[in-house]
Formats: sequence, C-alpha cells, structure tokens
Amino acid sequence: MYDSVELAAILNAINTGDKTKDTFRKTHDLFAIRQVLKEAPGLSNFVFNQGLKSLIRDLFGDEYFVVKSIYFDKPTTSNWFVPWHQDLTVSVDKKVELDGYGPWTVKQNQFAVQSPLDILKENFTLRIHLDDADEGNGALKVLPGSHVKEIYRPETIDWKTEKPYTCNVKAGGIMIMRPLLMHASIRTTNNKPRKVIHIEFAKAELPLIIKWSERLALSKSIRTEMN
Repeated sequence: MYDSVELAAILNAINTGDKTKDTFRKTHDLFAIRQVLKEAPGLSNFVFNQGLKSLIRDLFGDEYFVVKSIYFDKPTTSNWFVPWHQDLTVSVDKKVELDGYGPWTVKQNQFAVQSPLDILKENFTLRIHLDDADEGNGALKVLPGSHVKEIYRPETIDWKTEKPYTCNVKAGGIMIMRPLLMHASIRTTNNKPRKVIHIEFAKAELPLIIKWSERLALSKSIRTEMN
C-alpha cells in the first residue's frame, strides 16, 4: 500500500508531533502516541492515499469514519507482549451512565467503554506496518473465525480445536481485522523493530449524550474533523 518514499513521509510526520503531551507514552519497551492522526500534523494526508481510500470503499462502503488512532513503536529489545484478547472498548469523550455501555476505563485522560455488540460487530481495524513484521518481532497472532463467537474469553479457548495464525506483513503493507477477532502479540526475539499505526473505524452514531473522542471523516478529499 505504501512505497519507501511514502513510508518516509509517514515517519517524518509522526516525528514532528509534540512529544511533551499526555498522548505520548515512552518506556523501555514501547513508544506510543494516542490520537496520532491528530497529534502528528499532516499525517492523515499521507496515510489516506488514494489506494487506501479506494480499498476501504470497495470493502466497506462510504459510511465509515475513523474513531481511534494509535502509533506503536516496539523497540528491537522490547520484552513487551500482549496476551490473547478481543478489542471490546471504544473511545468516547466522557463517562456517563448509559444502558448497554460498561464497564469503563480511563488511560491518559482517555475514556473507554465496552459498547453494545451491534456496534463492535460492525467496526473494523486497519493496521499499517512501517517495518517488516513476523513472529520474531511480535507480529499479531490471531484465531481465525473467532470474531463470530461474540464475547470470547481467553480462559475458555479450546486449544485442541483453535489453530493460531501469525499475520506476517511486509513494511508498507496493511492488515485489516474485526475488533472481536481474538489476537495476541509475543515478545521480540530477533532484535528487529516493529512500528505500526493502528486505526479503528466505525459507522454507528453514538447516543447523543456521548461522542466519539476522535473522529475523522473520510470522503473523496480527507477532511480533518476532530471532535
């Protein structure tokens, strides 16, 4: 999806962000930027090239918009890993009592809540790989078809029937998945970096009392409409 020139432009846009903000997180094992499409000036123009916009329209139609974006940089010696899980929460602007929504969490002043399943089932996630990713540097492992099982607890996984699949992706490639797909990531073992832009899309409008905390409308020309 992206050639070497486009990848360089994406990384340059990310590096121009103000790293003093609360949305930036840096540890020995991980560097991350929440709401990266907002925090990195001009990044959305490089990410949403014509090829990606056409692919999204072909696969999902014109109703979807961005609701969450994160940049992950997993260093070459990282011991950070992610256990088996589903992505069950959505990011919203505030915490309120609302039937069908809960439990709630907050990270770096960002509210997240488990939403009704009819919203989660329609959402999709796009992962843009800025480095080659394989099993040695923590490429995602998934359980194919697990998203149709709705809420699927890790402790109930039947490893006699489930067969994990490693999603190897070359730099400049993308991966598309449903948030309800069970997935995990292991520690880095080959001393290779793994940088990824994680973007979540939805088409559902939330109840009027809350809003998506990060919203980017997609059209023939990208409009940066952030709430």
